[in-house]
Parts: sequence; C-alpha cells; structure tokens
Amino acid sequence: MEETLPLNLTHVNKPLVFTNRLHMLLHFTALSFLVYYRLCFFFQDAKTRGTPVLPWFLVFSSEIILSFIWILDQAFRWHPVSRTVFPERLPEDAKLPHIDVFICTADPTKEPTVDVMNTVLSAMALDYPPEKLHVYVSDDGGSVITLNSMRETWKFSRWWLPFCIRYRITCRCPKAYFSASENDEGGFAGNIEFLADRKMVQAKYETFKESIRRVKEDQENSGDAIGIIGQNHPPIIEVIHENSSGEIEQVELPSLVYVSREKKPSYPHHFKAGALNALYRVSAVISNAPYVLVLDCDMFCNDPASARQALCFHLDPKLSPSLAFVQFPQKFHNISENDIYDSQHRSAYKLLWHGMDGLKGPVLSGTGFYMKRESLYGNYKIKDTDLELQQYVGTSKEFIKSLNQNYTEDSLIHTLPEETLHLASCNYETGTKWGKEVGFLYGTVCEDVHTGFMLNCNGWNSVLCDPPKPQFLGNSTTNLNDLLVQGIRWYSGLLDIGLSSFCPLITGPLRMSLLQSLCYAQLTYFTLYCLPLWCFASVPQLCLVNGIPLYPKVSDPFFFIFLFIFLSAVTKHLVEVLSTGGTFRKWVIEQRIWMMRSITSHLYGCWDVLEKKFGIREASFVPTNKVEDDDKTMLYQMDKYDFRTSNMFLVPMVAILIINIACIIGGIYRVLSVGDWDKMFIQLFFPAYIIVVNYPIIEGLVIRKDIGRIYPSVALVVTSNILAAIITSTLYSLLRKV
Repeated sequence: MEETLPLNLTHVNKPLVFTNRLHMLLHFTALSFLVYYRLCFFFQDAKTRGTPVLPWFLVFSSEIILSFIWILDQAFRWHPVSRTVFPERLPEDAKLPHIDVFICTADPTKEPTVDVMNTVLSAMALDYPPEKLHVYVSDDGGSVITLNSMRETWKFSRWWLPFCIRYRITCRCPKAYFSASENDEGGFAGNIEFLADRKMVQAKYETFKESIRRVKEDQENSGDAIGIIGQNHPPIIEVIHENSSGEIEQVELPSLVYVSREKKPSYPHHFKAGALNALYRVSAVISNAPYVLVLDCDMFCNDPASARQALCFHLDPKLSPSLAFVQFPQKFHNISENDIYDSQHRSAYKLLWHGMDGLKGPVLSGTGFYMKRESLYGNYKIKDTDLELQQYVGTSKEFIKSLNQNYTEDSLIHTLPEETLHLASCNYETGTKWGKEVGFLYGTVCEDVHTGFMLNCNGWNSVLCDPPKPQFLGNSTTNLNDLLVQGIRWYSGLLDIGLSSFCPLITGPLRMSLLQSLCYAQLTYFTLYCLPLWCFASVPQLCLVNGIPLYPKVSDPFFFIFLFIFLSAVTKHLVEVLSTGGTFRKWVIEQRIWMMRSITSHLYGCWDVLEKKFGIREASFVPTNKVEDDDKTMLYQMDKYDFRTSNMFLVPMVAILIINIACIIGGIYRVLSVGDWDKMFIQLFFPAYIIVVNYPIIEGLVIRKDIGRIYPSVALVVTSNILAAIITSTLYSLLRKV
C-alpha cells in the first residue's frame, strides 16, 4: 500500500490566488482610466490645453512602460503553488540512480580556495550512497592552487565524511559546522566519544586549512602570485585518489574529479556555460549519471537531504517524463537582519519562482538545481546515422556511446584519458550544436535563464523545491559596489535575451503557455525600469518649478485614479513583503534598492547591450568577488551603506538628489507664491518621496564620517553638478519650446 503513496504533493493557496486576481482586475481598470486621461490631452485644442506636449509625452511614455512591465509581472501571481516532498517513500538505496555533482570555479583570487573546498566537502557528504555520487570540479582558470587543494580535500574527506555519518551531522560543510553558534550534535550532546572525535576532526580541519595556505605560499614562491593560467592553458583532467594510511578509517568515498578545460585566446570559451558543457561531456564518459547537481563554488550543501528531495520529483512517474530539473531557491548565510542591499532577492525566491512553479516551472537559476542529463541533449534521438550524431554532438565515439548507456561500476577505471582530454579541448565543439541546441546555451552571460527558457519551449517542465530548511547556502554581496557591478552583468544578459531571436514574447507563445512567456518576458525586460525612473526623477520636478502641471488637480476626479494606482502598487508590495516574513523597514529598503539599481545598473546594462548589438564591444564575464572584507561586513551588519564605489554609480544618484532637492525647494516657494498647490500636489509629492526613501545617500554625503561615507571629492562634486545642470538645462529648454 505504501508504494502507491505519492512522493510529493502540490498545494494551491486559493485565497491568495483570489486576492491576486482581484487586485489585477482593479489595478488594470485604474490603468485603463489613466491611459484614457493621457490620450484625451492630445485631442484638446493646442491653444487651450496649457501644457507643452513633450513633458506630457515623456511622462505618458514612462507610464506605458511601467504598465507594460506590471502586466508582465502579474503572470507570476496568477497561480502560485508550493510543494511538499516525502523522501522516506523513495526506493531503497540499491535502486536509486547515480548523481553527478558539478562545482564551478574560475579565479582563486576572487573565490577563496578554502571556501571552494568546503563546498566540495559538503557535496561529497550528501546523504546518498557514496558509490553512486560523483563530484566534478571545473577550474576554468587552470589553477595549480585549485588542483593541489583538491588533493588535500580528498585526504581530509577521509576523516570528515565518517564523522558526519557516524554522528548524523546535518550541517556537512566544515567551515559552517565549526563556526556555528549552535553546534549540530546529532543527538550526541555530552557523549565523551563524540566530543573527542569532534575535537580530533576539528584539529584535522585546521591542518587542512593550513595545508591549503601552504599550497598558495608555495605557488607565490615559485613566481606565480596566484597560480592561475587564465585564458591560455591545455586541458587537465585528474581523478583524485590516494592510498590511505592505516590510521584512517577505511570508508567508501564518492569519486572526485578535477577538470580544467582547454582555453586559447583564439577560441571563444563562452564563460560558465562553456565550462558546464565541458563537464557534461567529460562526466558522460566517466560516470554518466542520469541526474546532475550544479553548484556555484560558494554555494555549500547546508542539508545533506537535497538529493533525495529532488528525486521525489525526478522519480515521480507522473512528472518524470517531462521534468528537466528541480530548482532549489538560492539562500545565503551572510544576510543581516535588515538586509539593506536586498541581497537575499526576496521577491524572486519567495514569490516569483512559486508563481512560475504553478505554470511550467521556475526559471533555471544558475546553481542549486538537479538536472536530468538527457534534457540537455536536444533531439539526438532522431539522428539516424553516426555522421549525423557526430555533426550534432561531436566526434567522440565514447561520448556518442554514452548517450544510450547507463553508468557502469568500472567506468572510472576504463575511461581513456585521451578521450576525456579530447572532450575538454577548445575545438571539440566546432561544427557541432553544442551551445545552440545541445547543453547549456551560449549567446548571453545569463546562460541559465536562456537554457531554462529553451527547455520550456522544447516541452520540458521544472519544479521548485523549497523545504523549510535551506538545502544550499551561499555567500551574497554585502556592499554596494559588488551589488551594482553584479547587477550590470545580470541585467545586460537578461535584456540581451529579450532583444535576441529568442524573444520570449515572440518565441514563447508559439511553444509554451502565454503566462509562462510573460514571466520570461518580465525577467528579460525589467531592465527597462531605468527609462521611466529617470523620467520620473527629473521631468515632473522641472515642470513643477516651471509651473507646468502634468497631473490632475486634487479636485479633479482623475486625481483619485492616480492616487489609487500609487496606493494599490505600494500596498500590494508591502503586503507581499509582510506575508513573506519581511517588515515595513524591509519594504522601504526594497523601494530604495529598486531606485538605486534602476538609475545605475539597469541603465548601464541597457547601454552594455546596445554596445554589443552594434559590435562596439564583446561580451565579458567578471566573477563576483567572494573574498570577505571585514570593514564592509561590519558596515553591512550595522545597516550602513558602503558608498566606496565607482563614481559611475555615485554620480547619477547624487545628481538625481541634487535635482530633486533643488526642485522641491523651488517648487514649494513657487506654490506658496502662486497658490496653485492643488494643481502641483502630485509633482510636489514626487521629489519628497524620492528624497525620503533615499535619505541614506544624503546621510552618506553630508552627515556620516565613517569609512563607508560618500567622500565629497572634487571629481564627484563637479561631475554630479555638471550632470544635474545638463539634465536641467536640456529639459528646461525643451519644455519651454515644445
């Protein structure tokens, strides 16, 4: 009877669905009245309407863009679901499938080697039969440091894994386990043998960290400060193993493989997608597990149960035939209570992904997902001849054989070294469909979203698994500079997809549901927020000073339409923040970060896409800096913004505030003199709202004296004032003429 019990259940929150759809109806109705009000202006007599056309058109265009993005955004709220899994109902261990784990790293100077190896150890310690678990590390920098550190990791794993299994440790990342304020004792608190073993393993861990430090020092002494070859190195593949000494407990460990694909300056390497595809090919002729877990190098396994939870979906006979991947939400261990940078991406992982899960499934999110290997092989089954297969997936006969062959116990022994090196060579993909129809797709630095979108287009689905305990924990950005730099890369990559031949609004509706297409469209086009936000941060304010009304006066019935739209939007956002565990302060922070990102990262992301489209520059990928900085961390934990960033980010923010402060002072003076406050009420509200929400910028510029303040350098002050003056003078002249 138990065999018939489901492995998972889906829950629909019907009251939430009802309130979401009711809000959509009311808000859309109000937007329709807004459009009517704006359009009526153009049919008025030009002599009597009293407002220039240009500012009205700019504001109307901005409202249309915001409305367009809002409509796309509602697809996430149409049918949100949540899921429950029952891993205890899975088959016995002997019947479970093999799993490959891919961990990607690229630069030991930005991704601390000790942290990377902790991620490796946590993956090796998953609650899964070790003979069915195979861990691959992709070192895209070809670093000697990473290779030698993996050898040290293998040695320490022979102490760490038995300790975790014997004492049922749930936090199997050594760094997190030994630094936790509440020790994970697995029910052995006070046990003398446990305490002795814990002390011994902790000493081994300190020795392990010291050995990695020596690896780095040895590399520095050899003349290579970082031990990284970068963009020009041959392929290196090594199965890590070592004969253990008698003092170490003899246990079976998962296989551990180091992979550094070949890179040459004359060949495109396609960033992370290229590295994952090389792992896909190499692992296919070594272990060829039917399921693959992909992790970023800083995203350690916080709970060893993730594999079994993912298999509750992959082994479900109703879901499995069309299920491509199981996505776990990204969560982070270094988030402060108030999270002033919105580094946890609350909206995405607690709201949007659940909404997509009620359609065809969440978007592929770069890390923390269990992929069905077959789903990324495209249409290889319809190829009738070996020649067609070679033109599709490459010339490796061993790889072609693996397409229809499961893992065999002796594959690690009999895999030919020259075959794996060939699969990791930089010219293997030439003339094939890798990156186009096979594997992770190329063409954008957001290879995850692109790949997930095309999987949906090809009929595959996905699911979100969000258990109460985070299965994976990473290291998020905790300073303004990294947040905005990372944002440029993301927003550029996403908009790149939206403006390509894979446009979700064109390709999507033909091959998937309209709602799922709208979800992807929102992800690719929300970068366009920069356009209306720059407009609303300057045009109404300058019109206020010039006495040009752009909104209905307080006594006009249409005033309540604009009031309703604003209150509807902010109240809905506030309710969503509160319902997902946030606070009113968190709501204010999200409003602030949205504005900061829109006028900086979104703008530069759009500009980056235009430069690539016109061939001015090529796509680039800079890994996010994962090295912890004590000063930055201290400011973040104290809820103080760290404004030590480039002037390219500071200048727009300071210039916008200069314009708004000047305009609200001038606007209040003019309203008091003329007495038309009822006509200018909304335009008085705009600068006041912007100034209040972004008060920390003023505080950082004028009040704060710590290291994270905005230093009023000559370059910053002059550039900000010049930018504010250019915007003001340009718009002023246009507003007076048109």
